[in-house]
Amino acid sequence: MKGARIDAILFDLGGVLIELAGVEQILSWSPGVVDTRELWRRWLESPAVRRFETGVTAREAFAAEMVAEFDVPVPADVFLDAFTRWPHAVYPGAKALLTELKPRYRLASVSNTNEIHWRRFRDEWQIDQHFHDNFPSFRVGRLKPDANYFEHVLDALDVPASRVLFVDDNVINVEGAARLGIVARQVSGPEGVRAALEELSS
Repeated sequence: MKGARIDAILFDLGGVLIELAGVEQILSWSPGVVDTRELWRRWLESPAVRRFETGVTAREAFAAEMVAEFDVPVPADVFLDAFTRWPHAVYPGAKALLTELKPRYRLASVSNTNEIHWRRFRDEWQIDQHFHDNFPSFRVGRLKPDANYFEHVLDALDVPASRVLFVDDNVINVEGAARLGIVARQVSGPEGVRAALEELSS
């Protein structure tokens, strides 16, 4: 879709603007999960994850449910401590990219996240201040890749799907957005975002 007119950009946070450090750990704790794609599929379909990241359950209940659901061989409090530290750091160049794009596009964060990680995004890194709008799933009460999450965002922004670029490192979410007519690209890090914008503008 070269030459597409883009008015708004929806950013996933983890893997696109924020480096995550917990994937290898959960894989090592889950011998029944064979690879990263399988992990993310199970994560996105997990009843425990869905309840926590839509704001339904508290962190302690989430941790206990995850230990049971994924057969994690550590106590719930150990899992929760490790989970809290999964967001590692803002990628170099991420805030500069957002500062560059903000005058030209409507920017929104669209993250499957929870009150633990959102507090870090907001209080430690102030990443929320770089967007015009933020749609953390635990506040929206919906999750990617579900259609009703993206529909909620499109309605709030009042921008046609065909003029919205969505960038995410998870192909499952990218496919979900594309089914609604959103211009969706799988990217990793700020340079991946730049590459997607260059592709669309050429």
